[in-house]
Amino acid sequence: MDECQLTIFVSTLACTLAKCLTTEELTLLSATLVQLGDSLATILTKRELCEESSANSKL
Repeated sequence: MDECQLTIFVSTLACTLAKCLTTEELTLLSATLVQLGDSLATILTKRELCEESSANSKL
């Protein structure tokens, strides 16, 4: 799946969910997915820092 297909898929999914869920459910889902994204970004940043530190200590 290329970047355009991914964008279309995500937009279609959002529209489908918006039709099926209440405003309250969408609000909770949105907040939950934001938290998931932020948590994954934190994990990836920590991994990158650990990898950089490990690579620097080998020099």
